[in-house]
Amino acid sequence: MTGFSRRRLLQTGALGAAVGVGTTLVPGARSLNPIGTASAASPEQAARSFYGENQAGVLEPPAKETIMAAFDVIAPDVATLDGLLREITDQCRQLTGLSRIPDLGPKAPPADNGLLGPTSDQAGSLTLTVAVGASLFDGRFGLASRRPAQLTTMPTFQDDNLDPAECHGDLLVQLRGDSHDVVVHALRQLARHTRGAMQMRWRIDGFSNAPRPTGAQRNLLGFKDGTANPDIANPDEMRRLVWVDGSNPEPAWTAGGTYQVVRIIRMLVEFWDRVSITEQENMFGRRKDSGAPLDGNAESDLPDYAADPHGNVISLDAHIRRANPRTAESDDSRILRRGMSYDRGVDTNGNLDMGLVFNCFQQDIHRQFEANQRRLAGEPLVDYVSPTGGGYFYVLPGVVDGQDYLARGLME
Repeated sequence: MTGFSRRRLLQTGALGAAVGVGTTLVPGARSLNPIGTASAASPEQAARSFYGENQAGVLEPPAKETIMAAFDVIAPDVATLDGLLREITDQCRQLTGLSRIPDLGPKAPPADNGLLGPTSDQAGSLTLTVAVGASLFDGRFGLASRRPAQLTTMPTFQDDNLDPAECHGDLLVQLRGDSHDVVVHALRQLARHTRGAMQMRWRIDGFSNAPRPTGAQRNLLGFKDGTANPDIANPDEMRRLVWVDGSNPEPAWTAGGTYQVVRIIRMLVEFWDRVSITEQENMFGRRKDSGAPLDGNAESDLPDYAADPHGNVISLDAHIRRANPRTAESDDSRILRRGMSYDRGVDTNGNLDMGLVFNCFQQDIHRQFEANQRRLAGEPLVDYVSPTGGGYFYVLPGVVDGQDYLARGLME
């Protein structure tokens, strides 16, 4: 649709001539800090984590630390938007170790914020995933006809308590790594090099705990989260449930992407902690200690709903039974959950502000996520959780090589 204009991006105030100009892309090179020390991530590792038909950060299990950052694009025209997307791609290459950070000389501000020290040994754990929101396809950039077929603004569902200040956005960047300073470093670099072309709309930081003792991680209600996920090692299942192939009614450029739903769900933990263990387990339909369904012995056991048609063991309104009824009709509505916990301290009333950053990927929002939402409406858990933010996004297809960039197919 338009050519790359880095100068146009810089002229809008993205950073200024001192930073971003003269970046040398060297596919396969290790990332260098301003004084030239190589990071620990090998070129081969970095290439595997960044280049490909699909973006990283979808199939991989949750990382220890995650930042979800939504941005509003303030670029004045489509040429500047194109430049912004190329700049984001360049920053992703640098941050994941596929290109060199430029040496700007002694009189310029340092090209790296230095948060990771002189060697950036931990940068190899970083994964960045970029998605677009429905608002990017309004009248500003002439992209309305290229909008992914199911990409809309996330509606307000029954039992939601959404705060507009932490909903939606033109772009969503998911930053994941092994430590908090790794993802904060990347967010600061990205914000710095795109200043004047996009600005942050909302952000939430999440974390994932090690499985206790094994299996899926636990959420802040103390129950295992994501036990019944689809098999990511099964390519056919991923093609059926996660990846979009770009066939009608989807625009061809969407091939290799996926729909992402983010929901910030506050958990009313003070109230939850006063509920009996029996009632908690009946609401979920699983044992709190092992994660096993109430009619099973191990986390991996499948609940036998056919043998319990009246809900005498697993209640008919239990979370696991409503979310995944395990029928032929509901099989295609399964989602790939990649959630994490959050803890934002206390609110103005002195209550703990913590909960779940629900994060899922699917091929079809209507067939999958929204079907799940309809089944879960009014479940007993709604008295202890309150969705407050998030949005619908489309994860862009991957970057295939050093000449490619995120959303190239959209912009051509």
